[in-house]
Amino acid sequence: MGGAAVAMLAAAATRHNRAPLASLLYRVSCGLHDASAAAAAGEEDKSGTPSRRRRRRSSSSLLLGPDFLDTWDPSPRAASRTQPLPDAGADYGCNATIIDGKSIAEDIRLHIAEEVRQMKSAVGHVPGLAVVLVGDRRDSESYVRYKTKGCEEVGIKSLLAKLPGNCTEDEVMDSVSRFNEDPSVHGILVQLPLPQVMCSTVCHFQKACIEHNTLLIFILFVLICMKQHMDEERILSAISLEKDVDGFHPLNVGNLALRSRKPLFLPCAAKACIELLLQSGIELMGKHVTVIGRSKVVGLPTSLLLQRHHATVSVIHAFTTDPEAITRESDIVISAAGVANLVRGSWLKQGAVVIDVGTNPIEDPTSDYGYRLTGDVCFEEAVKVASAITPVPGGVGPVTIAMLLGNTLDSAKQVYGLHD
Repeated sequence: MGGAAVAMLAAAATRHNRAPLASLLYRVSCGLHDASAAAAAGEEDKSGTPSRRRRRRSSSSLLLGPDFLDTWDPSPRAASRTQPLPDAGADYGCNATIIDGKSIAEDIRLHIAEEVRQMKSAVGHVPGLAVVLVGDRRDSESYVRYKTKGCEEVGIKSLLAKLPGNCTEDEVMDSVSRFNEDPSVHGILVQLPLPQVMCSTVCHFQKACIEHNTLLIFILFVLICMKQHMDEERILSAISLEKDVDGFHPLNVGNLALRSRKPLFLPCAAKACIELLLQSGIELMGKHVTVIGRSKVVGLPTSLLLQRHHATVSVIHAFTTDPEAITRESDIVISAAGVANLVRGSWLKQGAVVIDVGTNPIEDPTSDYGYRLTGDVCFEEAVKVASAITPVPGGVGPVTIAMLLGNTLDSAKQVYGLHD
């Protein structure tokens, strides 16, 4: 059956609202694509032209880890425990392998783009991602641009609600509610962090003081009321669970923490860290992994996800005593502290794997933008000690966006009954 025939039958199924038939045709279309890709790869091999196997994104079950019970039976772990650790004094004689996040993300986006095309043929719709951006933080605006560009590249519809930094919490909630009710939107994310805002009473009082030229009274009133943070938890909880593609809804986080349950969506940065390790063939079970930082965006969900892979996890934060000693004992180090060059080469065990989530702008007069991005890890030192390391930029960032696009696609597939 050719692609044109699949599209015609899918259109007929859509007109008669036959979701099972549309799902079947979607799977057939996916199978045809995979078969043609395999055939093309075979032709390349026969012609003598070197070919690189295109990587797919890992399945949800693989990313969530194997479901083993904690029976404390030593036999399954005996072999791994008796393996000698790398000699801390060994001279590797070469730099670490660079884990190319750009290449991994590109392969994943190509597969997502193909699935989006197949969805459009099967049901006449494409996934939709809506972003709520509050304020004018330079880093947040950059992240949103990357996400919008990623949507365009794979054929996902993107929508943006941009609100001023002095907007009220209710205005943010209204934007979330509108996207919740929009059937063309399958994923919603609120770009974090949210700015501080003055309470509505202060805003109204400010206008009155300006009109009557009573600035001193206004300053005194502000000092009394001060500023308050937007309630991020309230806003994130307002996002429909089925559209929570950032994976920050309390139910998604709670289900991630309970190994017997499966969250609808995994937080994208945490998912990207595991994806990079899996794609690089790095074993997680039984390994000592140190996560630096415990934010709800990266550190916390990453530590929970690692535990589902049966790693032994240490979490380091600002109040940890002697973080260097803990990190130096680790087989894998994942840093998401947001502090430039925090992790030095002396923090790492010889042969450790390093995943650097940090993206910290530092001044650089030679750059066109006046700054450059650097990670939490001092790359020049770590590359001489680690066995593998992600660069900044070009490591975790591109894969995080690819995970977001994948979550949005999965959400739309659930809506339209297009199950793999």
